[in-house]
Amino acid sequence: MKRFRLKLEGSLQQVDVFEKPKLLLEQYPTRPHIAAHMLYTIHTTFDDIERKLVADLGCGCGVLSIGAALLNAGLCVGFDIDEDALEIFNKNAEEFELANVDMIQCDVCSSTDGKLTKAFDTVIMNPPFGTKHNKGMDMIFLKTALDMATTAVYSLHKTTTREHIQKKANEFKVKMEVIAELRYDLPASYKFHKRESVDIKVDFIRFSFK
Repeated sequence: MKRFRLKLEGSLQQVDVFEKPKLLLEQYPTRPHIAAHMLYTIHTTFDDIERKLVADLGCGCGVLSIGAALLNAGLCVGFDIDEDALEIFNKNAEEFELANVDMIQCDVCSSTDGKLTKAFDTVIMNPPFGTKHNKGMDMIFLKTALDMATTAVYSLHKTTTREHIQKKANEFKVKMEVIAELRYDLPASYKFHKRESVDIKVDFIRFSFK
């Protein structure tokens, strides 16, 4: 099983990421190691990927979508507001020759007029952490994801916000389960970053309907 996860991680290392990430959108790529860990767990422990309709919110360059497709999702649709990110995602999908991946450019935090309500089995995401210019954005992403999913939402959130997120989960009337505590290796991507990288403690969380 470990070999299977490492093989997935090796594949995801081939996914191209941002050359010029946009600060306002908190564009930090999901590391292949973390993406593989997330997807492997979702697939093997909960059986929420294979033959399922999967949405990837704030998909960026598509590492989670591509990973889900490699694990035989029925279809994985990535949603992102940034045209440049989706252009990289599209090139990645073409290089992997995946037929079960699609992408939509839109603002997932604005109203979708109910068109995507309960349209997916599973939603996966690495949302903005809701810091700096995007305060509260993580919870807007979560609310949107819960509206779209019929079974479960899988997401990464800063461990320091766990108590707040638990309150929100209670408010949204969903079950929250911290599957793993991870260290997110955040590379220096912007001019204001003083160190080459910094480790942030993050929770890998499953939200499911009671």
